Amino acid sequence: MGRYTEMRSFVLIAEKGSFAAAALAESVTPVIMGRRLTALERRLGVQLMHRSTRGLVLTDLGERYLEQCQQLIQDFEAADASITARRRSLAGHLVVSAPASFGRQHVAPHAAAFQARYPDLRLSFNFTDSVVDLVREGYDMAIRIGEVTDPNYVAVRLYPNRRVVCGTPGYFNRYGMPRVPEDLARHNCLAFNLQGGQHRGWTFVRDGKPFAVRVRGGLACNDGELLYDWVRQGLGVGWRSTWEIQRELKQGELVTVLDEFALPAYDIQAVYPQQRYLPAKLRYFIDDLRTHYHRTGYWEGQQYLET
Repeated sequence: MGRYTEMRSFVLIAEKGSFAAAALAESVTPVIMGRRLTALERRLGVQLMHRSTRGLVLTDLGERYLEQCQQLIQDFEAADASITARRRSLAGHLVVSAPASFGRQHVAPHAAAFQARYPDLRLSFNFTDSVVDLVREGYDMAIRIGEVTDPNYVAVRLYPNRRVVCGTPGYFNRYGMPRVPEDLARHNCLAFNLQGGQHRGWTFVRDGKPFAVRVRGGLACNDGELLYDWVRQGLGVGWRSTWEIQRELKQGELVTVLDEFALPAYDIQAVYPQQRYLPAKLRYFIDDLRTHYHRTGYWEGQQYLET
């Protein structure tokens, strides 16, 4: 039994949550999957999973090993794809959905160069803040911000992101910087109104526990880009995503406050339906976005951005 087979079986068992589901994905029996996991644990000399009638639970070593195995498998498959792709050019039609503002700023600008490298491939984009049904509506993939819990989809991490409180240096010179989230009660907070869906307030974390702070201001709306413009004009403070304000942060036009209370990073992810063989057009476009974001350091430059 090869090491790769053992490793892949361990990843499938962990991701599927049971020997039966993993066996179904591999077209083998649950007994075989169990033997592969046992062989792997014996070779490593550690226990990777606790087994009980209630299910399977990863050990601490198992959790760390799972992350490494997932990356190795992804690298292995990418290496295979890079070779087989040489025998054929990308062609067909790639249909992508993304949040409206993010799509305009961080997806569309790379489309022309990508399409120029693969002229036989057509690209179509739908930028909307609605969550689309990829299968029913005919999309190949979507960009999602935050956790993806649907087991029918695969999520590939593109880059981390946080929501932070920000304002212009001029605004904070006039009104002072909040030191704790409760200080926002003294500031003009530019927030979504009830129609914009942010009625619970701005969310922070203290001592490992999230909590919300109700905010008020003289201006409110249901349009994120308008709120963003008001913040840049120095009219108040905003609660914005780091992908949205990265240019202004780097140029010093905006500064962040309350960073120590910001929620842990939530990922920008490429999401696509589960499928046995990932089309080359999809793999290449995802890799192109991820490589570009990391090479250019889109959201880097502030210590709180990476976890």
